[in-house]
Amino acid sequence: MNANKAYTDEYLQHIAALDGDAQGMKAARSHMEHSTAIYHGTVVNSSYVPRFFGQKTYDYFKYASETTHRILVKVMREYLENPEYRHVYDIDERLVDLILLPRDYDAVLPFARVDMFLDEDAMTAKFCEFNADGSSGMNENREITASMQGRAAYQAFAEKHKLTTCDEALFPGWVDEFLSIYDTYTFKVENPHIAIVDFLENAITEEFKIFSKLFAERGIECSVYDVRDLAYEDGRLIGRKAFYGRDNAPIDAIWRRSVTNDIIDNWEASQPLIEAVRARKVALIGSFAGHLVHDKQIFQVLFKPETKALLTDEENAFVEATVPFTAFLNDDEVDLDAVKRDREGWIIKPVDAYGSKDVYAGLDFSDEEWAQIIDRYANSAAGAPFIVQHYCTPHRTMALPLRGEEGDYTAEPQPYTNLSGLYLYNGRFTGVFSRLGPEPVISKKTGGITAATIWVDTVVE
Repeated sequence: MNANKAYTDEYLQHIAALDGDAQGMKAARSHMEHSTAIYHGTVVNSSYVPRFFGQKTYDYFKYASETTHRILVKVMREYLENPEYRHVYDIDERLVDLILLPRDYDAVLPFARVDMFLDEDAMTAKFCEFNADGSSGMNENREITASMQGRAAYQAFAEKHKLTTCDEALFPGWVDEFLSIYDTYTFKVENPHIAIVDFLENAITEEFKIFSKLFAERGIECSVYDVRDLAYEDGRLIGRKAFYGRDNAPIDAIWRRSVTNDIIDNWEASQPLIEAVRARKVALIGSFAGHLVHDKQIFQVLFKPETKALLTDEENAFVEATVPFTAFLNDDEVDLDAVKRDREGWIIKPVDAYGSKDVYAGLDFSDEEWAQIIDRYANSAAGAPFIVQHYCTPHRTMALPLRGEEGDYTAEPQPYTNLSGLYLYNGRFTGVFSRLGPEPVISKKTGGITAATIWVDTVVE
């Protein structure tokens, strides 16, 4: 038995000793309902059983995430510096222009979350996606952790183990890293006004407020703006109407939380931001070059000969072991009939999307339905390119979903699939976003939930 399962089983025994701990579960859910863990206006659902990880898992997560970061940075640098390499991507010219805008600070990939399916028995993994645009989830993890810590089962478990959360590394840790990155900016100023920017209808605004307050604790003003409320006037980027912070204020540095594709979709309204970056009047942390990681073409790019030549033998072996086969869902790249015949072995995804939008796993459909889906999206028939990828069966662990329903508090533990999002702050592993679900595709729309991430008896660097 792996250590993580042993910890989970021990925790479930504490719950059983409390006759199912309905009182604790109700208290945890009450905490969530009064928390800042809100996604698109709805309180997030959680598991009453945290994801417990021991030293072996921590060490693997650290190795895998930091190795991935080094590889991704090599790809990004080559794209930025070598025009002859750029053909490995098929990208809209407007995106290319954004990607090549000046950066003027050292960090190539300041903030990322790489999502993987970890087989906790074999300690092997396959990546699901890489996120460098708008990566979030830190506040969900923080609030769910807080909902657990006062409960009797958690306290009983903590009496026998040293428990460490991700909160300190994910929150103050990012503020410190951001300021360190800004310190390398060619045009840095003293006492900068920092802005967190996004299209706020897509944003995790409560999370933004928390980070703004943490910047303030460092003596740095931080405001939150919608991208469409920025203006470029007289050589300065101005935040007109603040969601949080100061109106009509010049901006010196931006933490970009807006996904690059949302910039494209709001092209005219985004011009003040783009113009300021082009004119080198604001530090954009992270740069639009993060799209090279966000774009699911990266899974193909990593196997191209031009990319393999950039990587060490160890890095290429790592890619072979952890990146599933991926191809465009086109006749000239993959046998579409074979994909139709072996539906349980495949998943299709749009090249550029987030939130599991238009993601289809063959396991979820009949043969006829799957064939229809392939026809609908193959060869860009729906107006945008799709990829097809070998489906990885996720590891399952026991969960007790809390959705605020009365039946939650008497339900038996049930096996849920797992997806681990590994946060990287300028290449340093800092924590995990643990998502679970009852379906092959883990997302909120398929009943997905979030679990607290807890290190057990682990030395955390």
